[in-house]
Amino acid sequence: MSSLSQTYIQNKFAEYYKENSVSIKAPSSLERREFGFLLLDKKVMVRHKSFRNVEDIRSALISTVPSDVYYSSAYYERPMDEMRAKGWLGADLVFDIDADHIPTPCASLHDVWVCTGCGASGKGKPPSKCSKCTGIKFKEKTMPCDVCLEASKVEAIKLLDVLSSDFGFSLQELTVAFSGHRGYHVHVEDNSVRELDSLARKEIVDYLMGIGLEAEFHGLTKSANVSRKVSGPDLNGKGWRGRIAKGTYDFLLTATKEDLMKIGLKPIHVNTILNHHDAILESWNKKGPWGAIKNISLDTWRKIAQHSVETQSVNIDTVVTPDVNRLIRFLNSLHGKTGLKKMEFPANRIDDFDPLKRAVAFKRGEITVHVSSAPQFRVEDQIYGPFEEQKVELPTAAALMLLCKGIAKVV
Repeated sequence: MSSLSQTYIQNKFAEYYKENSVSIKAPSSLERREFGFLLLDKKVMVRHKSFRNVEDIRSALISTVPSDVYYSSAYYERPMDEMRAKGWLGADLVFDIDADHIPTPCASLHDVWVCTGCGASGKGKPPSKCSKCTGIKFKEKTMPCDVCLEASKVEAIKLLDVLSSDFGFSLQELTVAFSGHRGYHVHVEDNSVRELDSLARKEIVDYLMGIGLEAEFHGLTKSANVSRKVSGPDLNGKGWRGRIAKGTYDFLLTATKEDLMKIGLKPIHVNTILNHHDAILESWNKKGPWGAIKNISLDTWRKIAQHSVETQSVNIDTVVTPDVNRLIRFLNSLHGKTGLKKMEFPANRIDDFDPLKRAVAFKRGEITVHVSSAPQFRVEDQIYGPFEEQKVELPTAAALMLLCKGIAKVV
């Protein structure tokens, strides 16, 4: 990144923190949290910082102007000490949903990888190893778009549903926020979860993702009597029983021959299901389709149910939740990869939340930049690009997104 571009980013970030310092809110138990700043100029993390009040945080942001700001999900006796000496007291339960961990068709359109060994590059997800030098380390440049942001939102909605329906948290107890990039964060601050260790939090992750879940243990069985009739969970079932039923209903509602073949069903069973489509949908008014159609084996229903587990599971970052010392992005701080802000909103308003409108931090001004290569992207209601080795004048928010991504420079 050119020094001119870096100076521009730093000036805009400094402007934001000066003009919006009142929006910087202190997390609960502020004095027990560790803070970390990723420095904009050196790209190094300064950790083990502690603050007594929110005014000290605001002053530090204005004077330091970091690229990214984090605080610990954990509570410590001595937040400023090294990790082994901090004195862990507990931690919030945190979840991170990111489009980076969700397979989306848009990745091949706007995501780029570069091999750090030889400079070879390509679009989409990086390979397991470089075809040129066999290297395994890559730099990735990803862009937020409506498709991947919607995919992240779908996973966040599923997460909120499980946390409220299965774990009993009210939506008012959950803090929900757009991350500032391509995903969502959900925090649970409750005494019931504060002292959970990493293993217990990993069990929660496994539950959310349906790891090791077998449909037979959730109501899908064959009777022992002479009828050998298949039975299964219904839509009113609690927990994973109801989710398997819902996933099965949703899948069979629109499944094509190709969809059914893809999950491993035999042609004869595919044809039976398609020929009895209306009867299968009608059966949900009673006990479901499990025994309603003849000549569909338990193994066939098992494959359909297992596919339902996969569609109903919540795709979260599996590393974040079990980490009882995790640093998480500070609310209302700027994201160094986009210039957007991490923004909280009510859990029951997630359907209406448009991050590319609501999380825009800069509403004024324009700047001329030279763009090396950028896909089409949206900021607020305006579509920009695609650009290829072009000099363009852009509103501040759009230009900052490209500058922060390192695919443009200030002219």
